[in-house]
Amino acid sequence: MSPRSKIATVYLLGFALDLANMFALNAAYPALQQTWHAPVAQLAWIGNAYMLGLTVVIPLGVWLARRYGERNVLMASLLLFGLGSAGAGSAHSIVSLLAWRLAQGLSGGLLIPVGQAMTYRAHPPAARAQLTTAVMMVALLVPALSPALGGWIVDRWTWRGVFFGMLPLTLVACGLARLWLPVDAAAEQAPALDLPGLALSATALSALLLSLTLASQPGSQAWAIAMLAIGLVAVIAYARQARRTTSPLLDLALLRHPLLRAGIVIYLCVPGVFTGVNLIAALYLQHGFDLSATEIGALMLPWAAASFAAIATTRRGFPTWGAKPLFAGGMLLQAIGILLLAAPCAAHPAGRVCAFAAMGFGASLCTSTAQSAAFLDVPAERMSDASALWNINRQLSFCLGTALLGSLLNLWLRPGTGDATLTPYRQCLLLAAAATLLPLPLILRLPARRTAPSPSLPH
Repeated sequence: MSPRSKIATVYLLGFALDLANMFALNAAYPALQQTWHAPVAQLAWIGNAYMLGLTVVIPLGVWLARRYGERNVLMASLLLFGLGSAGAGSAHSIVSLLAWRLAQGLSGGLLIPVGQAMTYRAHPPAARAQLTTAVMMVALLVPALSPALGGWIVDRWTWRGVFFGMLPLTLVACGLARLWLPVDAAAEQAPALDLPGLALSATALSALLLSLTLASQPGSQAWAIAMLAIGLVAVIAYARQARRTTSPLLDLALLRHPLLRAGIVIYLCVPGVFTGVNLIAALYLQHGFDLSATEIGALMLPWAAASFAAIATTRRGFPTWGAKPLFAGGMLLQAIGILLLAAPCAAHPAGRVCAFAAMGFGASLCTSTAQSAAFLDVPAERMSDASALWNINRQLSFCLGTALLGSLLNLWLRPGTGDATLTPYRQCLLLAAAATLLPLPLILRLPARRTAPSPSLPH
C-alpha cells in the first residue's frame, strides 16, 4: 500500500466513525426515551450536542495542527472520541449523555478537517477524483447501513452497545494512525493563538447552529431570530478581526479561490436543500398519499442507486469535462426531481421513484464534483485552512435546509382536509427547487474546463 493510500485509509476510517456516530443512534431514540422518560426536545439535543461540538472546534483544529503536528492532533482526537464513546455508553442520566456527546463532537471537529487536509495534500490533483469516489462511497454507505446496524444492536442488547461498538474501530484507527501517518514536526515558531478570533468564531458558529436548530421547532422562532442576529454580528466582527491579524484562526481570504467558493455555495444549496426536502417529502407523502414509513424509506433506494451512478460519472467525467457542466447538470437534475415530487405524478409509484432518482443523481453529481474540485486551486500549505472552512460549511449546510423548509412549512401549514392541505408542502418543494438553482450564475462564470491547479493566489 502506498503512503498516500495509508493516509487516505486512516482518514476514511475516521470519516466513517463520524458518520456512524451521527446516524447509528437514530434507531436508539425510542429506547433512550424509555430509559429516562426524556421529552422529544431533550432527545433532539443528543444529536445537536454532537453537531455543536463538531462545528465549534473546527477553527481551533488548524492552530493545534500547526502547533503540535497533524499526526499528534489526529491521534489525540481519536483517543478523545474513544473516551467520549465509552462515557456515552456508560452514561446514567440524559445530562451526562449530552456532555459525552459534546466531547465526541469536539473530537470529530478535530479528526475530520485534519485528516481531510492531510489526505488531499498527499494526493496530486490528477488523483483527487478517484479519492473523492472513495470519500463519497463512505458518505453513502455508512448513513445507509449504520441505522440498521444500530437498530439490530438495540434490539438484541441495549442502546449502550451502539456507543461501545465504536470503540474497536476507534482503536484500530488510532493504531493505524500511529503506524502509517508521517511524523510531522510541530512548528518551532507557531503563530500565537488568535484568542479574539477564537471567541468570535465560537460565538458565531454556536449562535448560527442554534438558530438553525430552533427555527424548525414550533414556538422557538423568536429565539431562533435572536440567535441568528447574534451569529451574524459575530460573523461581521470576526471578518473585521481577521483582516487585522497576520494569522487568523479561519482564513476567509481563501474564499477568493473560485472553485473552493463554488463548492461551498453548492453544498449549501444542493445537499443542504435536500436535507429539508427529505423532511418535507416524508410528511407530504404520508399525509397526501397515505404512504407508510416503510414505503417512504424505500424511496431512498432509487436515490442511493442513482447516487452511486453519479459518483461513477464524476470519476470518469471530471478529468475530461471539468466542474462546470457537472455542477450545472447536477443542480438541474435535483431541481427537476423536486418538481416531479410536487407534481401530480407523485401520486404514482413510478413518479416518486423518478423524482428520488433524479434528486439522488443530481445531488451526488454536485457533491462529488465539489469534493473533487474545491481544493484544486488551494496551495498545499493552505490545505488545513481550506479544510476547516469546507467542514464548517458542510456541517451548517446539513442544518440549513431542514431549518428553512421546516420553518416555512410550520408557517404555511393550516388545519384542513382534502387536497388543499397539500398546498403548503408543494409550495415548500417549489421554493426548494428554486433554491437549488441559486448557484447557477456563479457556476456559469467558472472556466469551461479546469482539472489542474491554476497559479496560486497571493496570500
